[in-house]
Amino acid sequence: MNQSLRPDKAALVELFRDFIEPQYVINDEETQKPFECDGLSVYCDMPLITVLPETVEQVCEVMRICYRYQIPVVARGAGTGLCAGAMPNPDGVLLVLSRFKHILDIDPLARSARLQPGVRNLAISEAASQYGLYYGPDPSSQIACSIGGNVAENSGGVHCLKYGLTTHNLLKVEMVTVEGDLITIGSEGLDSNGFDLMALITGSEGLLGVITEVTVKLLPSPEKAQVIMAAFDNVQTAGDAVGGVIAKGIIPAGLEMMDSPAIIAAEAFAHAGYPTDAQALLLCELDGSEAEVQEQIAEVEQLFIELGATTTRVSQSEAERALLWKGRKSAFPAVGRISPDYYCMDGTIPRSQLAHVLTEMQKLSEQYGLRVANVFHAGDGNLHPLILFDANVPGELERTEEFGSRILELCVKVGGCITGEHGVGVEKIRQMTIQFNDQELTQFHAIKHAFDPIGTLNPGKGIPLLKRCQEYRTLDRPQHSHDSQPQQGDLA
Repeated sequence: MNQSLRPDKAALVELFRDFIEPQYVINDEETQKPFECDGLSVYCDMPLITVLPETVEQVCEVMRICYRYQIPVVARGAGTGLCAGAMPNPDGVLLVLSRFKHILDIDPLARSARLQPGVRNLAISEAASQYGLYYGPDPSSQIACSIGGNVAENSGGVHCLKYGLTTHNLLKVEMVTVEGDLITIGSEGLDSNGFDLMALITGSEGLLGVITEVTVKLLPSPEKAQVIMAAFDNVQTAGDAVGGVIAKGIIPAGLEMMDSPAIIAAEAFAHAGYPTDAQALLLCELDGSEAEVQEQIAEVEQLFIELGATTTRVSQSEAERALLWKGRKSAFPAVGRISPDYYCMDGTIPRSQLAHVLTEMQKLSEQYGLRVANVFHAGDGNLHPLILFDANVPGELERTEEFGSRILELCVKVGGCITGEHGVGVEKIRQMTIQFNDQELTQFHAIKHAFDPIGTLNPGKGIPLLKRCQEYRTLDRPQHSHDSQPQQGDLA
C-alpha cells in the first residue's frame, strides 16, 4: 500500500476502535502526555495515536493495519527504560502492552513460568516463591519494570554476575511480526533447532517484532544468602578488590560498587547503615548451602581486609541483608534528591579497567564542571555513572550529553561497549559509530530488513542510518534525540 493512501488520524482511530475498546485508543494530546517519554525524560515526543490492546489478536490486527499503511509502531511496556527506546514516533502508533499483565502458568517441576509481557519483574519471584523458586535477573527498577521490556533491553541487575542477564534466563518468546503474524521463538526444552534467534530477539529494542508472551527459567531459592559490606578509602583500591574476588575463583551472587556521592545520597534515603565517610563501598553477596556460604564469607571478608578495606560488615539476618540491598537499589531515586536532574549512563568495561576508568571519569567530571555519582555492577563491569546537572541552566544539558558521550567512548577505548543493559535507543545512537564500523552496521541493517522490510518497527532507534554514520563520526557534540529520528524518506 502506498503511504500516501493511508487514512488520516481520525479514520485510523476509528479503524482501531472497531476491535479495541474506545477508551483504549487515545488520540488527544493531554491523555497521551504520560506516554511522551520513557525513564530518560530529557527526550520526549508525542505519538500520533496510543493504543492499549488486551489480546494477542488485537495486537496482530494493529500490526496488520500499520503494515498495510506503512505506519511506524513503537512498542512500550512499563516505560522504565533509560535510553529513550520507547519514546514515541510523532507519525506513528504507540503500542502499549501494560494490559498484558497476567502470569499464565508456573511449572515448579520444569522450573519455568509463562508470562504476558506486562508482568512486573518482581511479581514473577513473588508468585514463584510458594514453590521455593525465583526469577534471577533483578534490575533496580524490578518493582515496576515489565518482563517484555526486560527482554527488549536484555536487562540484568545486581545478581546477573552469577545468574546471567535476561538472555540467559529465557526459554521461549511469542512475537508478532511487522506483518501481524504470530511466531514462536525457542521452546520449553533446553534447546531448539535452527539458528539461535532467541539471542537475536533479546536486546533488539522493539526493532524486530512485538513480544506478546515470555517463558522464563526459574531458579531454586538458595538455602542461605549473606552480604558483606566493605568500605574503602579510595575507588582504585575498591576496584582492585573486585578483581581480587573473581581471581580467587569465587563467583558472588552480586558484587556492587558505590562511590562517595552515591553512598551519601543512598544512606540519607534508605538509612541502610552505610559509612558515609567511605570513598567507595562494595556489597558482595554469597549464596548457596549453609556451609558453602559460611566458608566463602570468611574467605572474602579476609580478602577485602588484606586488599585495603577500612571496615567490613556481614549481614546477620535476612532483614539486614535486604536493608543493605535497599540502599543500593534506591541509589537512583536517592541521587534525584540532591540534584535537579541527573543523566544515568550505561556502559560496560573489563573488570581489570575499573580503577583506570573511574579515575579518568573523575578527571572528566572536573573538566566539564559536573558532579558524578557512581553506582554499578562491579562484578561484570557494567557502569552506571549518574551525571548531575540542572536542565534549567542554559547549555548544561548539552554539556552533560557531551560528558556522557566521552564516558562511552572511554568504555570502548578500554575494550568495553556502549551499553550493558539499558540499550541504545536514541540516547547512544551516535556512539554506535564508535563501537562498530560501516560493514558491521550494514549487517545490522540486513538483520533489521529481514524482520522489518519497510522499516516501521521503532524507526530511528538502535541502529544509525548508514548515510548519517560519517556525519556522527565528525560532529563535535552528541546529537539530540530528535536529530537522530528518521524523516519519512529515511526508513531503512
